[in-house]
Formats: sequence, C-alpha cells, structure tokens
Amino acid sequence: MGRRRRALALVTVLAVAAPLAACASTASGPPVLTWYINPDNGGQAEIAQQCTESAGGAYSIETSVLPRNASAQREQLARRLAAKDSSIDIMSLDPPFIPELAEPGFLAPVPPDVQAAVTKDVVQGALDGATWKDELVTVPFWANTQLLWYRKSVAETAGLDPEKTPVTWQQIMDAAKDQDKYLAVQGKKAESLTVWINALVESAGGQILENPEAPADEVQLGLETPAGEAAATIIGTIGTEGLGGPGLPTEDEGASLSIFQGDKGSFMVNWPFVWSATQASVEDGTLDQSLLDDIGWALYPQVTEGTESAPPYGGINLGIGAYSTHVDLAYEAAQCIVTPEHQAQYFATNGNPPSNTTAYDDQAVKDAFPMADVIRESLELAAPRPQTPYYNEVSSGLQETWHPPSAVTPEKTPTESTDLITAVLRGEQLL
Repeated sequence: MGRRRRALALVTVLAVAAPLAACASTASGPPVLTWYINPDNGGQAEIAQQCTESAGGAYSIETSVLPRNASAQREQLARRLAAKDSSIDIMSLDPPFIPELAEPGFLAPVPPDVQAAVTKDVVQGALDGATWKDELVTVPFWANTQLLWYRKSVAETAGLDPEKTPVTWQQIMDAAKDQDKYLAVQGKKAESLTVWINALVESAGGQILENPEAPADEVQLGLETPAGEAAATIIGTIGTEGLGGPGLPTEDEGASLSIFQGDKGSFMVNWPFVWSATQASVEDGTLDQSLLDDIGWALYPQVTEGTESAPPYGGINLGIGAYSTHVDLAYEAAQCIVTPEHQAQYFATNGNPPSNTTAYDDQAVKDAFPMADVIRESLELAAPRPQTPYYNEVSSGLQETWHPPSAVTPEKTPTESTDLITAVLRGEQLL
C-alpha cells in the first residue's frame, strides 16, 4: 500500500464488504432524497419535513440517523461512499472528516451559484471548516464554538471582568488557585482533548500542522514551536497543580459542566449547550436559580495577553454524495435546509448555533441564548482543527501523547507528539 494513501485505507478496505444500498428514489412520484444526520433532538427531521413541503412536489427528504459517535459516523459514511452508494444524497458531516471525504472525490462539487448563495453572511470559522484546498466542498449548516463561562462571584473576587476585558489562561489559573477552586476543562483522552490542544496552539499563533494538504510522508507538524510549548505549559500546569480537580484525566464536556456547577466551580471552557442544560436543571429543581444568576460568559481565554484567542470550531456541514442520482436536487434541498430562518429555528429549539450571522438577529434566538452575540463573535475568530485527510491519525496521536494532563511538559510533550504522529503517517509505527 502506498504511504500517501494511508488515510484512505480504511474506506478502501471496508468498501470490499459493503453492500450497495437501495436506490434513494421511489419507482414513481417525486424523488426521495436521503439525508444522513447526526443524532439531535429532532430538529433536522423537522427541517426536512418543512423543506419537503416547500419543495412543492419536486422532491421529498427522508432522514436516516447516523451513530452517535463521530468516528463511527465517519466510518459508516466513508465505507458506503467508497462503495459508490447512490442512496447517499445529503450528509451531516463533522468538519474534521471533510478533507478525508473530499480528497478521493466522494463529495459532489458545489456549483458556483450554490457557493455564492450558501457563503453569504457566513462566519469565517464555518467557511474555513467547509473548505478543502481552497475550494468550498460542503455547505455550512450550523457552527459551534466554545466560550469562557465563569462564576461572576469568583471573577469579581479575582478583580476580573471578562465581559469587558479579555482574560488570559494565566489569569484564570491564578484566580482558581488563589480561591481554591477548579477550572472546568476537558482532559479526557478523547476528541475533546484534541479540541483543547488545537485551540491553545492556534491562540498562541501556531498550527498543529504546518502543511495540512501535504501527502502523509511529507506532513510537517508545528508543535515544536513557541506556540506548542505555550499550549503544553498551560495544560501541564493545570494538570500538575490540580487546578482541574482530581477527575481531570477522565473529564469530558458533561463532567466539566458538573464541576462548574458545583461549589468549587470558577471558570470553564465549553460549548453553548451548557446554558440550556443549566436552565433545565434549575427548572426541574436540581439546581438553584442563584447559580444561573452567577454565570457569566465571554470570549475564549487568550494565551498571550493582548492577542486575540482562536476558539474551538465545531458544528455540522452538509455534504452531497458524489454518487447520488439527484445531485442537483440535493443541492437545492441543502439550500433550503441552511436558510437563516431554519438555522435560527434549529438554534432556538436544539441549541446548535447558526453559521449564518443574520440568524442571530432572530428574537427567538436572543430569548433562548442571551449570549448569542458573543457566540457569533467567537465564531468569527474560531479556528478549525487540522484540515487533513489524515485527521484520525493526527488526533489519535495527540491524545496518546498529551494525556494525562499532569504528564504534559513543554520540554518533552511537543517532541514526543511530533515523533509519534510523523512515524504513524510514514507507516513506521502503529497507534
């Protein structure tokens, strides 16, 4: 097997055993488009129904739910696309896996008129995540980003006002330490750890991959740099000084929220779901209203004072299957799905932020998420994780070498990480 095709090996091997799915359209009547969606609270199915109605009989949309785990979603879609499955019309794609599907031609090219329509008023982070090799290859749908959430009482005691003045990681680490509180961060050996590492490196002015479009055996990592060392210093300090609490090595987004809501909560980096989740706990009596009143929000912490942060970027883009028998209709449907009105509706009801900036002006959005303007601002600054066909190898290599946080040091971790990932990409070592 050629070294440059390592990242596509999984899809090729699995394709041998993959049966072709049934045709996506019925024998008679309008074409039926199948939209493969990530699990949510029913919001995508509702939009599918609304777009079916507005199509006036030109097509209908049926949803098919993918596995909950993002890696399992990637594996299923890649396997079926490698088998040239014509039933895959529309896909809800996690941005890190887009280059892997775009590189072998599994995604239908986005027509110029569609590109013009779906990029208008879209936040920069979502555009970056929808692009591969300077070409828009997917349609931005909803975008996500992490904010700095803080307990107003803790910030006030520390003399900080994150809402008015950006704060640094050093400032919030000092505040937590001085007040014997915990920082709520994600230290589990999982994708959430990669998200944290990438945000720190990007906020420090660096990149995990210097040439993300290069073949596997030519990829250069940017971790053995001041930016990589700064990221390792922050993670290692939080780990060794116990600032993240005793459960840091197994702490994911949900566990972070529990810590933040507890008596030792102080500052937290996390996605916008924490607001509606906390509201729900207050409404059912699990948490007190005083906690909700004590929560503030601001942009992601800076690594270097005075230098804008590069918050995490996540979300979902819509890809159109290259082997669909209804590519034109699929792009027509995709444009319906991502209208600002549908994005606003999806945010207000399912908690997933829009990629379109105008959707944030919707009153239902402002009522449900009073921090909507900060989320929009954060998405303009947000940086995607490494855009590469070899993302799975890169992310797994980072998790292997930057865990547990207490073992991370600026002297050795960037080098260990670079050596492992480089060896894996060159076929010299297995993860």
